[in-house]
Formats: sequence, C-alpha cells, structure tokens
Amino acid sequence: MEEAFRVILWFAFAGLLLTLVASVALWWYESTRRLTRGLTAAIGKAPDAILFDTGTKKAAGLDFTHGDLAILWNLGRHGLVFSFDEIEGAELIVDERVVARTQKGEPRRVLEETYPGASRVVLRLIFNDLETPEFEITLFGDLTTHSAYPKTASEAVQLGRKWLSHIDAVIKRGGPKAPPARPAQSEPHMPPPAHD
Repeated sequence: MEEAFRVILWFAFAGLLLTLVASVALWWYESTRRLTRGLTAAIGKAPDAILFDTGTKKAAGLDFTHGDLAILWNLGRHGLVFSFDEIEGAELIVDERVVARTQKGEPRRVLEETYPGASRVVLRLIFNDLETPEFEITLFGDLTTHSAYPKTASEAVQLGRKWLSHIDAVIKRGGPKAPPARPAQSEPHMPPPAHD
C-alpha cells in the first residue's frame, strides 16, 4: 500500500512539474512577448513605442533615442530596421479607405473622425526601400481578446492617429543620411534572419 502511494505521489509530482514547464514555455513564447523580445534585440533596447498586428505575427517598434524603426513579421523570424530618414510616411486605412496620411513633401492629411462602426483599421508604414516599400499592420478587424490590442474600432483609430503623429514628427525632424535598412534579429543571440 505504501509503495502504491509513493508511485501515485511521484506521478502527481511529475504531472505538476510538466504543467509548470508547459506554462512557462507558453508564457515565454506568447506572440506579443516574442515580438517584443525581437524588437528589443533588433534596435538594441526596449522600443519607445510598439505596435502589434492583430494577427499576432507582425509588430513595429520605434526607438526615439537612436532614430530607428524596426518591423518584424512571421512571429519575429524576419524583420528589418529602418533609420528615420528612410521613412517616407504612413497612412491610416479604415474599411479600405485612406482616412489620414503623413508623407514627406506633402501636407499632413488630418483625421476628421473616430469611425466607431468600422470593421477594419490598418496602419500602413511607407519606406524608401526597393524590397520593402510598405508594411501593413492591422490594428482592428481580426478577432482577438488579447489585452495588447484595441477593443474597439475607435481605440484602433486613436492608436493609428498616435502613430501617424510619431511618423509625422520623424519626417519633420529629418536627419543625416543613414545606411540602407538592415535585417533585424528575431531573438536575442540569434543570427539575423534572411529577408523574404
């Protein structure tokens, strides 16, 4: 009887340990944490502003100190880092219609409403790069309950407007000519991924 109790106790302990290891692994590899680690590795510090795609496979991060914008896709396996002078502009798209825009050499097209009934909100970042001229991040429209994403279309539009303001400030700030976009590291201590 004592031997059977000992075996049951070992099985219970093994099950608890396995549950704990699985929980830690799920927490560590959760998409927003993984993308945040990738952005931090790409720009060398925690981003000052970060944006996640609701599909949980893409992200963008701004580093105001060094003047970089990192973009990641495929859960951070691929990415690029652009210097601020390589950013051409950004557009906020609501239900397939550009509702606000900031672009080099053009006056800013200001957002006039919050679009509470919108079904999809997308931010398009535009770069001076032949291989990756634009990068779209869906802010609202895909079904998600994660706390990192806006819960309503109005919140998504406000987040998009904030990022348009960041990009507008970056464009107006200008800066010295920098080298072309470099690959972003997807995880700390890993070699840069190949670009698709």
